[in-house]
Amino acid sequence: MSPPEPRLPRAMLIDLDDTIIVAGDRPAVLAQIAGELAAELAPHPPGEIAARLEAALEAFWSDPARHRAARFGIPEARRQVMVECFTDLASPVLTAGLAARFSARFSEVREAITTCFPGAVEGLEGLRARGVRLALITNGSAATQRAKIERFDLARHFDHIQIEGEVGFGKPEEQAYRHALAALGVEAHEAWIVGDNLEWEVAVPQRLGLRGVWCDGFGRGLPAGSAVRPDRIIRSLAELVGEG
Repeated sequence: MSPPEPRLPRAMLIDLDDTIIVAGDRPAVLAQIAGELAAELAPHPPGEIAARLEAALEAFWSDPARHRAARFGIPEARRQVMVECFTDLASPVLTAGLAARFSARFSEVREAITTCFPGAVEGLEGLRARGVRLALITNGSAATQRAKIERFDLARHFDHIQIEGEVGFGKPEEQAYRHALAALGVEAHEAWIVGDNLEWEVAVPQRLGLRGVWCDGFGRGLPAGSAVRPDRIIRSLAELVGEG
């Protein structure tokens, strides 16, 4: 393998979900399922229910403590959020059973449509061809994340694979980044990290000396008022190959 090109780092730490692979745009999937179940949701407009569920899920997963506790059982956590959302609406038609069926269908659809982002695999191949050492660093359970890696044959692209459920720690714990850097044999200033979470893949790594590249795969732009400033914003890993 040839040495890295001058403008590329020696190594990159790369996130998995919503960076390499994507299970659809959550609001769009919620809207789809609400449309499918419109007759059972009536008289509530499907769009209103989808929007309320999106707000509830966003609030749940944005809390660091809840995220850490629930990410090893995402389907059950999602079901509970939907049940609580329906309960809060206090409507006789929005039963716990309907919420559970909505959640199950949501999980089914997302599993079916999960794929790699356009340009993701090409980006990984291009970085490898330029001699950049790569680590996949992902949170979540060992079984769930390994299944995704195997489904899309991703292991061949990486020098190191680090799954929270296998090593016992995950982002944004400093140990997660330091462990991956050590596995690649590089210092923080020699590496970039790429991912969709502004806190985990930009703010915290920047404090450790890495460059943080934010992957805005859905093209939504930085949230209004965000204090986090990525070193670079990309839509696809393929954009990084042009750095060399």
